Amino acid sequence: MAMDEKEIGNLIGSDKVEGTAVFGADDNKIGSIERVMIDKRGGRVSYAVLGFGGFLGLGNDHYPLPWQSLKYDTALGGYRTGVTESQLCGAQNIAMTTTGTGAMPPAPARSTTITACR
Repeated sequence: MAMDEKEIGNLIGSDKVEGTAVFGADDNKIGSIERVMIDKRGGRVSYAVLGFGGFLGLGNDHYPLPWQSLKYDTALGGYRTGVTESQLCGAQNIAMTTTGTGAMPPAPARSTTITACR
């Protein structure tokens, strides 16, 4: 089997990570990764922006997940985290700019309460 050119050993291209499902501690899908945020100076991924609660990408809320909290699970075909969907309800989301890029997690005054929970 040929390896995808966006995967080399333990490395994977960021465009392949974006869109990957994220599963909570209860194995239920809680959303998908919309983007990864990289520290400009250190060159390491700081966190992933989880998109959830919308329909076909519209109306999604966004939540920062520390990159270290995500572990890829081959059986699920996505990332696993200790956060559950119920924990996301009422959490503070990331304020997104009109271009759709996420900034560092905002101060509470710039964030809004997530309301798109089921």
